[in-house]
Amino acid sequence: MRRTSASLVAGALVAALAWASSPTSPAVALDPSAGVADLSQDINQILSDSRLTIARAGVVVKSAATGEELYATDAGKLLIPASNTKLFTSAAAAETLGLDYRFSTSVLTSGRKSGSILTGDLVLRGTGDPTMLAEDYDALAAKVAAEGIKVVTGKLLADDTWFDSQRLGNDWSWDDETAYYAAPISALTASPDRDYDAGSVVVAVAADGDKVKVSTTPETDYLKIVNKATVGTKTDVLIERQHGTRTVVITGTVATPYQEWVAVDDPTAYVSSLFRKSLAKHGVKVLGPTAAAAAPDGAKEVAAHESMTLGELLVPFMKLSNNIHAEILTKAMGRKVANQGTWSAGLKVSTDFAKANGVQVINMRDGSGLSRRDGFSPGSIAQLLTAVRGKPWFPTWYESLPIAGNADRFVGGTLRSRMRNTPAANNVHAKTGSLTGVTSLSGYVTSADGEPLIFSIMLNQYLSGSPKDIEDKIAVRLAQFSRANPVNTTAQLRSANDAPAGDLECSWMKPVQC
Repeated sequence: MRRTSASLVAGALVAALAWASSPTSPAVALDPSAGVADLSQDINQILSDSRLTIARAGVVVKSAATGEELYATDAGKLLIPASNTKLFTSAAAAETLGLDYRFSTSVLTSGRKSGSILTGDLVLRGTGDPTMLAEDYDALAAKVAAEGIKVVTGKLLADDTWFDSQRLGNDWSWDDETAYYAAPISALTASPDRDYDAGSVVVAVAADGDKVKVSTTPETDYLKIVNKATVGTKTDVLIERQHGTRTVVITGTVATPYQEWVAVDDPTAYVSSLFRKSLAKHGVKVLGPTAAAAAPDGAKEVAAHESMTLGELLVPFMKLSNNIHAEILTKAMGRKVANQGTWSAGLKVSTDFAKANGVQVINMRDGSGLSRRDGFSPGSIAQLLTAVRGKPWFPTWYESLPIAGNADRFVGGTLRSRMRNTPAANNVHAKTGSLTGVTSLSGYVTSADGEPLIFSIMLNQYLSGSPKDIEDKIAVRLAQFSRANPVNTTAQLRSANDAPAGDLECSWMKPVQC
């Protein structure tokens, strides 16, 4: 993962520490100033956009310094949050697991080793590490070989029992089953890239003479590729895994190289195939078949790998709105607190955390926000954003939020192309959310007077293209807010631009779209 420069990190830390504080005091009743009245008028004007005529819109703005509510409309209404759900999941994970938390992946042996022969089984055991790459499994295989093992008489066992066997969320759309951003959840998984898109493979096509060449990252024979594509004058190709299978069918025409991220059907089986191939590469032959099973009692560890810390993982997780990270962390929390790596146990941890911090949680059905049955109010999100400011982990968490207008992908994230060249640029730290008919933006901004503000904007049930520019106009207006001085509204309404209009998070559109 890319790292920012030392000066950028230092600046970010100073900004985060400035935002960190003790929990906000109870709201103070202040006389409405000209600036507050002007702000309300402008937000009302922005929300009068014709695209919202039959839509549902909830907005709340609070002063983080005083707790005063500066603006609210339908702040208590139940709305679909999309990826704003990740605010709750990430905060609960930071509190429950800790920023130093690491996932471990290990190799164990059962039976007896005599010379270079292991009479027994070799076990690959995972705890959900979403950052494992093919090269990491290869390094584990090399460690097994370094132990002097050349022949395993038994099976290769894949132990994914740290989590339960439910792979997909209860409410996820059936047609997302093959989408990489809705990949199956397993305690053994692998990523094809350093965005850590766990549970997926990159399938690439390119014209090779008069034929279409297909390759995968990582190289794997786990997927069955059916290549029906032909070389043409333009690239118009469909790469799609058939539901419930490992068969990927490629159709259409190819002129220039193209690639698609595809979810595997079974991450455990996929990882097992990668590991078995690496074992063979390093001279370790497993005579028995591969099977999914828990490690036998008394199995001894011979190799291990640890992930980056949760504090580091928060960056790709939140900046790029990674759904798989959210669900893995949800199950990891359930495992730690209730010894159950399940959605139900993990979601209870998240909701209990929120309630313990004075946050009203209405309905949390998954950790990522893919479920359209997730339901929060702008007010409950603002409560969360207020409560976490006093947490010791807040500076790290705050800096994991996308930062408006910052071109660095691991700084700006899903906001890097939004609000550029405005007072909100490098100011707004906020989580985006996107589904069909749903968009949300919630986070923090510092006003023109230096006053810290908390806001949540949730728009549902619109029929137009995604009105993210409305969110941006409000956020920019908040960055311009001054209690004493009205703002030039005309200039403000022109100042937010480049908001993508897609129905999904721009970071989910591979290759890079934002």
